[in-house]
Amino acid sequence: MIQLKDVSKLYDNHVAVRNLNLQVRSGEIMGIIGHNGAGKSSTLKMISGLIAPSSGLVEVMGHDMSENRGTPAIKKKIGFLPEESALYANMTVMEYLTFFGELYELPKKQTEARIEELLTGLNLPERNKLTSELSKGMKRKVAIARVLLHDPDLLILDEPNSGLDPLTSFFILNYLKELRKAGKTILLSAHNLFHVESVCDRVTILKDGRLLICDTMENIRATLGHREYEVRFNTSQSLDYPKVDGHYCVRTADLNELSQLLNKISTEQWHLVNLSVQESALEEIYVKLSSIA
Repeated sequence: MIQLKDVSKLYDNHVAVRNLNLQVRSGEIMGIIGHNGAGKSSTLKMISGLIAPSSGLVEVMGHDMSENRGTPAIKKKIGFLPEESALYANMTVMEYLTFFGELYELPKKQTEARIEELLTGLNLPERNKLTSELSKGMKRKVAIARVLLHDPDLLILDEPNSGLDPLTSFFILNYLKELRKAGKTILLSAHNLFHVESVCDRVTILKDGRLLICDTMENIRATLGHREYEVRFNTSQSLDYPKVDGHYCVRTADLNELSQLLNKISTEQWHLVNLSVQESALEEIYVKLSSIA
Protein backbone atom coordinates (compact mmCIF):
# COMPACT_ATOMS: atom_id res chain seq x y z
CA MET A 1 0.00 0.00 0.00
CA ILE A 2 2.67 2.53 1.12
CA GLN A 3 6.42 2.32 0.75
CA LEU A 4 9.02 4.88 1.75
CA LYS A 5 12.62 4.32 0.65
CA ASP A 6 15.43 6.49 2.03
CA VAL A 7 13.06 9.46 2.32
CA SER A 8 14.32 12.78 3.63
CA LYS A 9 12.63 16.16 3.91
CA LEU A 10 14.52 19.41 4.39
CA TYR A 11 13.14 22.87 5.17
CA ASP A 12 15.98 25.30 4.43
CA ASN A 13 18.76 23.91 6.64
CA HIS A 14 16.48 21.92 8.95
CA VAL A 15 16.15 18.17 8.40
CA ALA A 16 12.58 17.18 9.35
CA VAL A 17 12.79 13.60 8.07
CA ARG A 18 16.02 11.73 7.44
CA ASN A 19 16.55 8.51 5.47
CA LEU A 20 13.18 7.07 6.46
CA ASN A 21 12.30 3.54 5.32
CA LEU A 22 8.76 2.42 6.07
CA GLN A 23 6.09 0.07 4.73
CA VAL A 24 2.37 0.21 5.49
CA ARG A 25 0.36 -2.85 4.58
CA SER A 26 -3.04 -2.80 2.95
CA GLY A 27 -5.90 -3.07 5.45
CA GLU A 28 -3.97 -2.19 8.61
CA ILE A 29 -3.99 0.72 11.03
CA MET A 30 -0.48 2.06 11.43
CA GLY A 31 0.25 4.46 14.29
CA ILE A 32 3.00 7.07 14.02
CA ILE A 33 4.20 8.63 17.26
CA GLY A 34 7.00 10.90 18.34
CA HIS A 35 7.71 14.19 20.10
CA ASN A 36 6.86 17.54 18.53
CA GLY A 37 9.26 17.99 15.63
CA ALA A 38 9.91 14.26 15.25
CA GLY A 39 8.80 14.37 11.60
CA LYS A 40 5.29 12.91 11.93
CA SER A 41 3.33 15.61 10.11
CA SER A 42 5.96 15.97 7.37
CA THR A 43 5.83 12.22 6.79
CA LEU A 44 2.04 12.23 6.58
CA LYS A 45 2.05 15.20 4.20
CA MET A 46 4.56 13.50 1.91
CA ILE A 47 2.47 10.33 1.82
CA SER A 48 -0.70 12.33 1.12
CA GLY A 49 1.03 14.23 -1.68
CA LEU A 50 0.76 17.69 -0.09
CA ILE A 51 4.52 18.11 -0.13
CA ALA A 52 7.29 16.41 -2.06
CA PRO A 53 10.26 14.64 -0.44
CA SER A 54 13.65 16.29 -0.76
CA SER A 55 15.10 12.88 -1.63
CA GLY A 56 14.05 9.25 -1.69
CA LEU A 57 10.93 7.47 -2.94
CA VAL A 58 7.38 7.81 -1.59
CA GLU A 59 5.17 5.23 -3.27
CA VAL A 60 1.43 4.98 -2.56
CA MET A 61 -0.65 2.23 -4.16
CA GLY A 62 1.98 1.82 -6.85
CA HIS A 63 2.22 5.56 -7.60
CA ASP A 64 5.42 7.55 -7.17
CA MET A 65 4.10 10.55 -5.24
CA SER A 66 6.85 12.81 -6.52
CA GLU A 67 5.39 12.42 -10.01
CA ASN A 68 1.69 11.70 -9.38
CA ARG A 69 0.79 13.50 -6.16
CA GLY A 70 -1.37 16.06 -7.97
CA THR A 71 -3.23 13.72 -10.29
CA PRO A 72 -6.98 13.13 -9.73
CA ALA A 73 -6.52 9.35 -9.95
CA ILE A 74 -4.43 9.21 -6.79
CA LYS A 75 -6.29 12.00 -4.98
CA LYS A 76 -9.54 10.04 -5.22
CA LYS A 77 -7.94 7.14 -3.36
CA ILE A 78 -6.64 9.20 -0.43
CA GLY A 79 -8.44 10.95 2.41
CA PHE A 80 -6.26 13.31 4.47
CA LEU A 81 -7.27 14.89 7.78
CA PRO A 82 -4.77 17.50 9.03
CA GLU A 83 -4.39 18.27 12.73
CA GLU A 84 -6.11 21.61 12.23
CA SER A 85 -9.02 21.43 9.80
CA ALA A 86 -11.06 24.63 9.51
CA LEU A 87 -14.63 24.36 8.23
CA TYR A 88 -16.55 26.93 6.20
CA ALA A 89 -18.38 28.82 8.92
CA ASN A 90 -21.20 30.14 6.72
CA MET A 91 -22.28 26.68 5.53
CA THR A 92 -24.50 24.13 7.24
CA VAL A 93 -23.20 20.61 7.67
CA MET A 94 -25.23 19.42 4.69
CA GLU A 95 -24.12 22.32 2.50
CA TYR A 96 -20.50 21.79 3.46
CA LEU A 97 -20.47 18.07 2.67
CA THR A 98 -22.52 18.55 -0.51
CA PHE A 99 -20.00 21.14 -1.68
CA PHE A 100 -17.14 18.66 -1.26
CA GLY A 101 -19.15 15.99 -3.01
CA GLU A 102 -19.26 18.33 -6.00
CA LEU A 103 -15.51 18.93 -5.75
CA TYR A 104 -14.96 15.16 -5.85
CA GLU A 105 -17.29 15.07 -8.88
CA LEU A 106 -19.58 12.56 -7.23
CA PRO A 107 -23.08 12.09 -8.72
CA LYS A 108 -25.71 14.01 -6.73
CA LYS A 109 -27.65 10.93 -5.58
CA GLN A 110 -24.44 9.17 -4.58
CA THR A 111 -23.37 12.22 -2.60
CA GLU A 112 -26.70 12.41 -0.79
CA ALA A 113 -26.66 8.72 0.07
CA ARG A 114 -23.05 8.87 1.21
CA ILE A 115 -23.70 11.91 3.44
CA GLU A 116 -26.63 10.16 5.10
CA GLU A 117 -24.51 7.06 5.66
CA LEU A 118 -21.66 9.06 7.22
CA LEU A 119 -23.84 11.28 9.41
CA THR A 120 -25.55 8.18 10.76
CA GLY A 121 -22.32 6.24 11.23
CA LEU A 122 -20.61 9.15 12.98
CA ASN A 123 -23.68 9.91 15.11
CA LEU A 124 -23.86 13.47 13.81
CA PRO A 125 -27.49 14.64 13.85
CA GLU A 126 -26.86 18.40 13.57
CA ARG A 127 -26.97 18.34 9.77
CA ASN A 128 -28.80 21.66 9.36
CA LYS A 129 -26.66 23.65 11.79
CA LEU A 130 -24.00 26.07 10.61
CA THR A 131 -20.59 24.52 11.14
CA SER A 132 -19.63 27.57 13.22
CA GLU A 133 -22.34 26.61 15.74
CA LEU A 134 -21.03 23.10 16.33
CA SER A 135 -19.01 21.92 19.32
CA LYS A 136 -15.36 21.02 18.72
CA GLY A 137 -16.20 17.32 18.77
CA MET A 138 -18.99 17.74 16.22
CA LYS A 139 -16.70 19.86 14.01
CA ARG A 140 -14.11 17.09 14.08
CA LYS A 141 -16.74 14.56 13.07
CA VAL A 142 -17.77 16.77 10.13
CA ALA A 143 -14.11 16.97 9.06
CA ILE A 144 -13.84 13.18 9.25
CA ALA A 145 -17.04 12.84 7.21
CA ARG A 146 -15.50 15.10 4.58
CA VAL A 147 -12.38 12.92 4.45
CA LEU A 148 -14.51 9.78 4.02
CA LEU A 149 -17.01 11.27 1.58
CA HIS A 150 -15.38 9.94 -1.60
CA ASP A 151 -14.79 6.51 0.01
CA PRO A 152 -10.96 6.54 -0.21
CA ASP A 153 -8.89 3.38 0.15
CA LEU A 154 -6.25 5.15 2.26
CA LEU A 155 -6.99 7.39 5.26
CA ILE A 156 -4.24 9.63 6.64
CA LEU A 157 -5.31 11.09 9.97
CA ASP A 158 -3.18 13.60 11.86
CA GLU A 159 -4.41 13.82 15.47
CA PRO A 160 -8.06 12.90 14.72
CA ASN A 161 -8.96 13.08 18.43
CA SER A 162 -7.14 16.35 19.13
CA GLY A 163 -8.91 18.25 21.91
CA LEU A 164 -11.93 15.95 21.99
CA ASP A 165 -13.73 14.75 25.10
CA PRO A 166 -13.18 11.10 26.11
CA LEU A 167 -16.59 9.91 24.89
CA THR A 168 -16.19 11.41 21.41
CA SER A 169 -12.61 10.11 21.22
CA PHE A 170 -13.78 6.61 22.15
CA PHE A 171 -16.49 6.77 19.48
CA ILE A 172 -14.04 7.83 16.76
CA LEU A 173 -11.54 5.10 17.69
CA ASN A 174 -14.26 2.46 17.43
CA TYR A 175 -15.32 3.96 14.11
CA LEU A 176 -11.75 3.57 12.82
CA LYS A 177 -11.86 -0.11 13.76
CA GLU A 178 -15.04 -0.50 11.72
CA LEU A 179 -13.33 1.19 8.76
CA ARG A 180 -10.46 -1.29 9.03
CA LYS A 181 -12.98 -4.14 8.92
CA ALA A 182 -14.29 -2.58 5.71
CA GLY A 183 -10.81 -2.91 4.19
CA LYS A 184 -9.52 0.63 4.64
CA THR A 185 -5.85 1.31 5.29
CA ILE A 186 -5.35 3.92 8.01
CA LEU A 187 -2.26 5.91 8.91
CA LEU A 188 -2.78 7.54 12.30
CA SER A 189 -0.73 10.09 14.21
CA ALA A 190 -1.65 10.85 17.82
CA HIS A 191 -0.08 12.19 21.01
CA ASN A 192 -2.42 10.08 23.13
CA LEU A 193 -0.44 6.84 23.21
CA PHE A 194 -3.26 4.90 24.84
CA HIS A 195 -5.38 5.61 21.75
CA VAL A 196 -2.56 4.41 19.49
CA GLU A 197 -2.03 1.28 21.53
CA SER A 198 -5.73 0.41 21.61
CA VAL A 199 -6.46 0.73 17.88
CA CYS A 200 -3.27 0.24 15.85
CA ASP A 201 -1.99 -3.01 14.35
CA ARG A 202 1.57 -1.71 14.26
CA VAL A 203 3.32 1.32 15.73
CA THR A 204 6.07 3.47 14.22
CA ILE A 205 8.16 5.59 16.59
CA LEU A 206 10.09 8.56 15.17
CA LYS A 207 12.71 10.71 16.85
CA ASP A 208 14.36 13.72 15.22
CA GLY A 209 13.12 12.53 11.83
CA ARG A 210 14.63 9.06 12.25
CA LEU A 211 12.86 5.72 12.54
CA LEU A 212 13.44 4.14 15.95
CA ILE A 213 11.15 1.15 15.62
CA CYS A 214 8.19 -0.15 13.62
CA ASP A 215 6.47 -3.29 14.88
CA THR A 216 3.41 -4.75 16.57
CA MET A 217 2.77 -3.86 20.21
CA GLU A 218 3.33 -7.51 21.12
CA ASN A 219 6.81 -7.50 19.61
CA ILE A 220 7.64 -4.05 20.98
CA ARG A 221 6.69 -5.17 24.48
CA ALA A 222 8.71 -8.37 24.10
CA THR A 223 11.77 -6.35 23.10
CA LEU A 224 11.50 -3.21 25.21
CA GLY A 225 8.81 -3.77 27.81
CA HIS A 226 8.13 -6.13 30.65
CA ARG A 227 5.33 -8.41 31.84
CA GLU A 228 4.44 -8.88 35.49
CA TYR A 229 2.01 -11.37 37.01
CA GLU A 230 -0.07 -10.67 40.09
CA VAL A 231 -1.49 -13.53 42.18
CA ARG A 232 -4.01 -12.91 44.96
CA PHE A 233 -5.06 -15.74 47.25
CA ASN A 234 -6.47 -16.49 50.68
CA THR A 235 -5.62 -19.05 53.35
CA SER A 236 -6.14 -19.43 57.09
CA GLN A 237 -2.39 -19.96 57.47
CA SER A 238 -0.12 -17.09 58.44
CA LEU A 239 2.30 -16.48 55.56
CA ASP A 240 5.18 -14.14 54.95
CA TYR A 241 3.53 -12.45 51.95
CA PRO A 242 2.22 -8.89 51.70
CA LYS A 243 -1.52 -8.30 51.71
CA VAL A 244 -3.62 -6.07 49.43
CA ASP A 245 -7.33 -5.51 50.11
CA GLY A 246 -7.29 -8.37 52.61
CA HIS A 247 -5.74 -10.92 50.21
CA TYR A 248 -2.22 -12.26 50.03
CA CYS A 249 -0.65 -10.65 46.98
CA VAL A 250 2.44 -11.75 45.07
CA ARG A 251 3.84 -9.93 42.02
CA THR A 252 6.54 -11.49 39.87
CA ALA A 253 7.93 -11.37 36.35
CA ASP A 254 9.57 -14.78 36.79
CA LEU A 255 7.54 -17.58 35.18
CA ASN A 256 9.26 -20.23 37.30
CA GLU A 257 8.36 -18.37 40.50
CA LEU A 258 4.79 -18.00 39.23
CA SER A 259 4.55 -21.72 38.43
CA GLN A 260 5.89 -22.70 41.85
CA LEU A 261 3.43 -20.39 43.63
CA LEU A 262 0.43 -21.69 41.66
CA ASN A 263 1.49 -25.28 42.38
CA LYS A 264 1.78 -24.39 46.08
CA ILE A 265 -1.70 -22.83 46.07
CA SER A 266 -3.12 -25.94 44.43
CA THR A 267 -1.29 -28.41 46.70
CA GLU A 268 -2.15 -26.60 49.93
CA GLN A 269 -5.70 -26.01 48.69
CA TRP A 270 -5.48 -22.29 49.25
CA HIS A 271 -8.18 -20.16 47.62
CA LEU A 272 -7.00 -18.46 44.42
CA VAL A 273 -8.78 -15.09 44.23
CA ASN A 274 -7.28 -13.62 41.07
CA LEU A 275 -4.45 -14.05 38.56
CA SER A 276 -3.75 -11.03 36.37
CA VAL A 277 -1.10 -9.91 33.91
CA GLN A 278 0.24 -6.36 33.77
CA GLU A 279 2.22 -5.31 30.69
CA SER A 280 4.20 -2.21 29.83
CA ALA A 281 2.08 0.54 28.32
CA LEU A 282 3.21 2.14 25.07
CA GLU A 283 3.83 5.41 26.90
CA GLU A 284 6.30 3.74 29.26
CA ILE A 285 8.11 2.04 26.37
CA TYR A 286 8.19 5.25 24.32
CA VAL A 287 9.77 7.23 27.17
CA LYS A 288 12.34 4.48 27.71
CA LEU A 289 13.20 4.20 24.01
CA SER A 290 13.40 7.96 23.50
CA SER A 291 15.81 8.34 26.40
CA ILE A 292 18.28 5.75 25.12
CA ALA A 293 18.01 6.25 21.33
